[in-house]
Amino acid sequence: MGNLISFMQKVANELQASGNYGTAHVYKSSLNALVAFHGNGHLPFRKVTPEFIKSFETHLRRKGCSWNTVSTYLRTLRAVYNRAIRCHMANYVPHLFKYVYTGTRADRKRALDNGEMAQLLDNSPSGLTTPPYLKKTHALFVLMFMLRGLPFVDLAYLKKSDLKENVLTYRRRKTGRQLSVTLTPEAMILVRRYMNTDPSSPYLFSLITADEGTEVAYREYQLALRNFNYQLTLLKRILGFTSNLSSYTARHTWATMAYYSEVHPGIISEAMGHSSIMVTETYLKPFRNKKIDEANIQVIAFAKQYINPIIA
Repeated sequence: MGNLISFMQKVANELQASGNYGTAHVYKSSLNALVAFHGNGHLPFRKVTPEFIKSFETHLRRKGCSWNTVSTYLRTLRAVYNRAIRCHMANYVPHLFKYVYTGTRADRKRALDNGEMAQLLDNSPSGLTTPPYLKKTHALFVLMFMLRGLPFVDLAYLKKSDLKENVLTYRRRKTGRQLSVTLTPEAMILVRRYMNTDPSSPYLFSLITADEGTEVAYREYQLALRNFNYQLTLLKRILGFTSNLSSYTARHTWATMAYYSEVHPGIISEAMGHSSIMVTETYLKPFRNKKIDEANIQVIAFAKQYINPIIA
């Protein structure tokens, strides 16, 4: 029997060599967490039992990891273990991951409320003077919202050739699904204002410069993402928001507002290019109970028109 840790390192290296830099990063992060838990670099597959996996989950939670992070690490570990089984390096163990969390949950509110989003859509939010680099960040965030919650990774890799007149057609980096968005006049103004003016660059925005699919391009994207999120935290302070502001916020806010506008979850799922409606349901879960409570209040108010309340 082989060593899980060395095998996991091998898989991560293969992913990186094949250009799957994002997945390789997740595998390496999961591996680092496993080594920190186990204490050394040698872990025979025979020692990976349901009890060991459960202890790893408990360790991650005690370290302050969110349930989504725990799930990511455990799903990665499961994928590696299953690959080892196919390579005849590990034995099949029934229910190995049955008693740990490998799903996805909404740990916190990620969407802005109507007032905050309205403030961002204002051309001069709060009447404050915003530094030029924050104005661009502000504009790109609004554009992501207007493009049906476009993820930052897709924004970064958009090509000039993806835009034909006012129709943007692109393929999602995460799911591979092709989406087509008709831009509103407001969105077109932002695109023209901040689009890449370098004639030699294929990218619509100047967030990365290297050829797509290279490790350099991936590192440029990671740096651009970190800078974008940092600048959003500065913008949040200037605007006095209580909600968090990050690259995820535009996407979650669009989904939530679509839901409150009575758009069917199936349409929201199609609009956002989700792999399944279950992903969309995860986005909307924090707000479903609130909407149900609001409906209950409406029903009670309606009923009170025809009865004498039993509570004076």
